[in-house]
Amino acid sequence: MKKEKINEMDLAFPAYSRNEGFARQAVCAFLAQLDPTLEELADLRTALSEAVTNCVVHAYKDSGGGKVYINVKLYSDRSIRMCIKDKGCGMAEPEKCMEPLYTTDQSGERGGMGFAIMQCFSDSLKLKTTPGKGTAVTLIKKLSEGNR
Repeated sequence: MKKEKINEMDLAFPAYSRNEGFARQAVCAFLAQLDPTLEELADLRTALSEAVTNCVVHAYKDSGGGKVYINVKLYSDRSIRMCIKDKGCGMAEPEKCMEPLYTTDQSGERGGMGFAIMQCFSDSLKLKTTPGKGTAVTLIKKLSEGNR
C-alpha cells in the first residue's frame, strides 16, 4: 500500500511558555482522528512539549519575541510527521546540543534532556538549524494498529 498524506494542519503562536499547553492540546486533538493508543498520544504530547519548550527557552530566550510554527501531517500508513520550528537564534553546535544533559541555559533550571526525550518518544528525529536563522525539529512516529 502506497503511503499517502491524508490530512495536514499548520499552527503558529507567540513563543510564550504559557502557549506550550495550547500547542499540545491542539495537536493532540488533530491526531485523535488516527485513534492512537493512550500511550502513543502521551509519547507524542511529551515529544511535542519538549520541542516547543526548546523554541521558547532557547531560540527566543523566553522573550516571546518570535513565533513557534508547527506543521503536522498524517499518512495512510498511520505515520505522523510533526515539524516544530522557530526563526530564532539557531544552534552553533547542534551535535553538542543533542547530547543528554547539555544545556545552554545558564540559570540552572533546565536539565538538557529535551532532545533525548524527543528521540525516546519518536521513531525518528531530524534537526535542521542555521545560526541566526532558526531551527526545525522533525519528529516521525508510526502508530500501531492498536485501536483500529
